[in-house]
Amino acid sequence: MTENGPAGRGRRWRGAGLAGCAVLLAGPAVLTVVRLLGWDDGTWWALPMAGLPYAAVLCVVVLAVAVGLRGRWVGGVAAALVALQLWWLVPRFLPDGGAPPAGAPRLRVATSNNFMGQVSPKALVDLVREQRIDVLAVEEQSDSAAAALDAAGIRELLPHRERPEGTDSALYTRLPVGSAADPAWPTANLTVDVGGHPVQLVAVHTYYPLGDARRWADDLHRLRAAAPGRTRDAVLLGDFNATLDHAPMRDLLDTGLTDTHEELGAGLFPTWPEHHPDFRGVPPVIQIDHVLHGSALAAVAVSEHALARSDHRAVVAELAVVG
Repeated sequence: MTENGPAGRGRRWRGAGLAGCAVLLAGPAVLTVVRLLGWDDGTWWALPMAGLPYAAVLCVVVLAVAVGLRGRWVGGVAAALVALQLWWLVPRFLPDGGAPPAGAPRLRVATSNNFMGQVSPKALVDLVREQRIDVLAVEEQSDSAAAALDAAGIRELLPHRERPEGTDSALYTRLPVGSAADPAWPTANLTVDVGGHPVQLVAVHTYYPLGDARRWADDLHRLRAAAPGRTRDAVLLGDFNATLDHAPMRDLLDTGLTDTHEELGAGLFPTWPEHHPDFRGVPPVIQIDHVLHGSALAAVAVSEHALARSDHRAVVAELAVVG
């Protein structure tokens, strides 16, 4: 009779609850292993890896339930996963240091994926004007979109540009342009003078892993190959199609680059999808647009901005030249 009474039913519900917790932990556990071993580099694992921060939230919920159900083993696994994921995520919410010197020259940059040239030219020009942008990187910029941006007044604000033939990325700047583009970088780049200091700007737009994970990884590998010896005075900005949890992105950062959001402790500010026609009603959930910089610069501020007819939020960052 005991098994059919309240105590028996309670044990069955507890067992079912712990089994459900174990099933829910399977996904985060696999993603944790993939991140530790870098198995997302050029594989379809790159897609679920973009959601790793949400797996951390799930682990916290499962841990709370397992504790309530007094599930020692399930709770222990959940606690271990939570601890490891917090080790990765917490630094993104903690500023790295103090403010740069007040007299250090400042550089204001922005990056915008123009969604196959469909972004509102007026909205982008207004962003440049209102945010006092010195250098703008655009991705998915067609010839017609470039002409529309000129007609909207971008030349009056940012008269200099670099847009290599056969690429969909471009750089616009109001600052004096220094030496010619460095052919070692596999994408649009130029050097500008910031208060007497040369700073190299590199526009980034990698292929997307959903289309071809190997090609996506190769794009990041080419940036990684060009980076040694070139990152100190560099700013890489654009649509990396990668989060800070992706192995190729972490390898790129290891060359001496710092992510502006992470440096400022800005946490997780998703930039995609923003009003994407294939994901109607879905707010931005992953952060794939970044501003990275070398050791001669320091982050001052960063923000995200929605632009009409773009499926990405633009990122605006202010950097100080400190070395």
